[in-house]
Amino acid sequence: MSDLSIVTYGSKVLRKRAENVKTVTPALKRLADDMLEAMYAAEGVGLAAPQVGESVRLFVVDVSRDEKKRSPLVFFNPEIIASRGKSTAEEGCLSIPDVWAEVTRPEVITVRALDREGKPFVIENADELLARCIQHEYDHLEGVLFTDKISATDRLLNDSRLKKLTKLSRAL
Repeated sequence: MSDLSIVTYGSKVLRKRAENVKTVTPALKRLADDMLEAMYAAEGVGLAAPQVGESVRLFVVDVSRDEKKRSPLVFFNPEIIASRGKSTAEEGCLSIPDVWAEVTRPEVITVRALDREGKPFVIENADELLARCIQHEYDHLEGVLFTDKISATDRLLNDSRLKKLTKLSRAL
């Protein structure tokens, strides 16, 4: 079981641009493995290092949603190098519990990154949940939250929850 705790809305690390990874070290591989474990335990499909208090350019994703056929992906220093189309869907975030809202993002993306072993890879034409998840987690590395991209109406609907999370975060 992972000892990682997921930080919540209001935590300063969520608003900071994460640092590039110079080398994929054994400690960073362990962090990626622990993040996957924490993500699965929280029943999420993605988790970025800032969400566990680490300001490094790393996120993990698994959109398989099948415990028996997991397909984890590890992204160090990811870059979204192409995008096209638009897609709107409801999003939530492990760092912003109980808040869900519609977000419009590019529909299809191409991303390049380093894998768990530090080897470069590219995913071309990612779409649907994979594209959305990669973009959501990438935003975390930039210090951007999905709530920054929601409509004024959704922001008003969720304002009291966000204020409560901010208050709780500052109390820690």
